[in-house]
Amino acid sequence: MSEDPAPTEIKPLTKTRLEAFSDGVVAIIITIMVLELKVPEGVEWHDLGESLHVFLLYAFSFIYVGIYWNNHHHLLHVVKSINGGVLWANMHLLFWLSLLPFTTRWMGESYHDGVLGQIPVAVYGLSLIMPGIAYYILVQLLIAANGRDSLIRKAIGNDVKGILSVVIYAIGIGLTFLSAWAGMACYIFVALVWLVPDRRIERN
Repeated sequence: MSEDPAPTEIKPLTKTRLEAFSDGVVAIIITIMVLELKVPEGVEWHDLGESLHVFLLYAFSFIYVGIYWNNHHHLLHVVKSINGGVLWANMHLLFWLSLLPFTTRWMGESYHDGVLGQIPVAVYGLSLIMPGIAYYILVQLLIAANGRDSLIRKAIGNDVKGILSVVIYAIGIGLTFLSAWAGMACYIFVALVWLVPDRRIERN
């Protein structure tokens, strides 16, 4: 009788496709946002100036997407293992990021005579806080997949920065109902905090 063939060894999941897929989705999000920019109806400088607020809001959202892409890249650089939970957590993050073109456009169209619509700015804040929460979940699942003694655990620590960012987003959303610009100030502050790639990871 012939011996049963040895069972095929199942290889652990690798992060290569996760990174490639995430990069592709981020590229599409940026493309959609730029396609939302409307060409001025006139051909004079003042016609272009009337669209300045739309461009600035696009640039701000572009920076936010860039921040997530940059820190996501740093995050995956220091991990060795992923699992099914990490894959779904990553999809969760990308889902919320994919809503940025919609909320950015709505906020831009709400602008009149120097005033932004409060509800569009609050909804924009939701489209920022939810990726923040999703990113925190992704970090925790990556730590769980790689172990408490892993490099990512040592680099991230208790992730006070991530938690504080979510809190400031929530404050900003609340402030929008007093002043839309006060809410935007909170969103801008968080962007400045994360603008430089995560030094916790680079130091490790």
